Order: sequence, then structure tokens, then C-alpha cells
Amino acid sequence: MDMNTFGNIYRLTSFGESHGPGVGGVIDGCPAGIVLDTAFIQRELDRRKPGQSHITTPRKEDDEVQFLSGIYEGKTTGTPIGFIIWNKNQHSSDYEEMKTVYRPSHADYTYQMKYGIRDPRGGGRSSARETIARCVGGAIAKLALRPYGIQIQAYTSQVGTIKLPGGYQDYDLDLAESNAVRCPDPKTASEMEALIAEVKSKGDTIGGIVTCVVRKVPIGLGEPVFGKLHAALGHAMLTINAAKGFEYGDGFEAACYRGSERNDLFFNDNGKINTRTNHSGGIQGGISNGQDIYFRVAFKSVATILMEQETVNMREEDTILKARGRHDPCVVPRAVPIVESMTAMTLLDYLLLQKTRKY
Repeated sequence: MDMNTFGNIYRLTSFGESHGPGVGGVIDGCPAGIVLDTAFIQRELDRRKPGQSHITTPRKEDDEVQFLSGIYEGKTTGTPIGFIIWNKNQHSSDYEEMKTVYRPSHADYTYQMKYGIRDPRGGGRSSARETIARCVGGAIAKLALRPYGIQIQAYTSQVGTIKLPGGYQDYDLDLAESNAVRCPDPKTASEMEALIAEVKSKGDTIGGIVTCVVRKVPIGLGEPVFGKLHAALGHAMLTINAAKGFEYGDGFEAACYRGSERNDLFFNDNGKINTRTNHSGGIQGGISNGQDIYFRVAFKSVATILMEQETVNMREEDTILKARGRHDPCVVPRAVPIVESMTAMTLLDYLLLQKTRKY
């Protein structure tokens, strides 16, 4: 069974390849009556689209979404929402040599072994261009979450070894959209941008980390035992291309401390139960506790580099590959809106799951 569908109640099925006619999707389970703010949806797509700065792939695409169903007079009808984004700027000839050669650390080899056939043009289905469908699904999920006051903000917190000092509370996260790297600290952003530009000039790539913060999440989202909210978020993030790690709250750092040092103590906060700290990252026992949810997603360096690499071809012969084409030197800046989209879809899905419970 090919897993091209994400979600339980709010479900996105995506389709399309990097160099095919287009990329699109079908959204099932979207509540009826949501005002479809098309300008907002387009802004979300613009945050992800290629060619938006000198440190992203130079491929130029308008990435304008065309809705095909599920909408009447500007509102969702509760029926499947079909949509498509047409591809207009493919350079398929750049991948001619890669038809018979496997790019190191890329999905070329595993797709060929799994299916016995693959689309080498831009990586086909394994291309990050598939994530444009997620941004449409995420944008609509954000619109559905607006009445609940849930706020989702992601930003670049690390590129290579350059780390944003401090935690998310130390910054105005709105500033992340003021620079090409999407880092809320201008000084650190400038250093990150210079590093990406340097790496790009050498034909190389580099990885980094996206941090995401979710505020005003209602208490009670998450299903025991195998539907824990953090497990769902982890699954969502690790379906994104190039994602290699996920941690929430203190994450791996929690292994270094004793319970007496890291427990989130409860107290009566003017008639409301609150916690003095939030090492748990807003989730306890797999269920949201009303505190901020925060997590980090690690992205590896892009596999396609414009440098000579040892590899093999489909005849199992050793060879040398120097890739061509237009590729991101660092996926992290464009991954920020994708992380937000996957978060929004997960939270809306779990909010709808919670509403199915009878008390």
C-alpha cells in the first residue's frame, strides 16, 4: 500500500512529480463553512516557492494554486477539496545523465529497487516539490484553526554550526520573515546567510535545524497509547524531505538531568492550574497540557551537490557523477513553512479527533 495520504479525519492525499505537468492534492475531512482566504493561502505558498532569494534554488515557479472542488462562494463545503499547482519551469535535460546513475544519499537507488522504475527528472516523486501540496493543506488547516486561537510559528534556529543563542522566548519570532534565512535574530541570520552563500559558491550543500512553537493549544489533544500527540508530530515532521531528527521539549538534553531538576512543577495560578517550567514541551503522557508546544526538526544537507562524487550506475559499474540542475544549497529556509503546514494539519486532525469523543 503506497502511503500518499496523511491524517486520520483531516486527510491530505498528494500527487505529482517535480517535472511532471503539476503537483496537487485532495483534502478530505475539512470542516464546512471555512472562509477560504485565497490571498493567505498564496502567501503561504510564496514562502515555500523556489527562486525567492539568492540562497535558494534559482528555479522560477509562480506556484499559483487552482482549486477544482469542495468550495462554493468562497467557503469550504465539507466535500473533498481538489487542487493543483501547474509546473511551468522544468529543465528536464539537466537530469539526462542521471537516468542511469544513482546520486549518493539520494532516493534514486531505493526507488529503483522498490519499484523497478523511477522518474529521474528532478527526483520525480522524491523531490521536495511534492511538499507544495502540504503547504496548501497546511494553509487551509491554519484557517480552520483560527477560531481556536492556535498560533504556529517556525523559524531557522541553526545552519551548520551556527546556532541561534537562547530559546524561542528570547526573540520576536515575527522577525523571522524579515530575512532570507528566516531566523528571528538579524545578526545570526546574517552569519547563516553568509555561510549558505559560501557553501553554494563551492557547489556544496549544508544542513540545519528548524524550531517550531505552537501557542494556545487546548488541553487534551492526543490519543493514548499509540496516538500520542508528540508521536504524531514526529511522524509528520519525518515525512518531510531531508528531515533526519525530531525532538520536543528538552529532547535529548532531558537525558542529562534528574527528575528533581527537570520536573515541571504544578501551582495554583489565580484559580488555574499552571506549571512553573515547560521542560515537557507542552505535552505530557502524549496529551497536550495547555503550555506552549515546541520542537526541533533537523535537516541534512541536500544530497545533490554540484561536485564530483563516486557512485555506481544501473549496470553496477563504478563511475563518477557531477550533477547538474538547480538545487537548494540549504533546505532549511524553505522548510520553515513546510514544518508549519505539517504542524497545522496534525493539530487540526487531532482537534477533530477530540471532538468525536463523547463524555
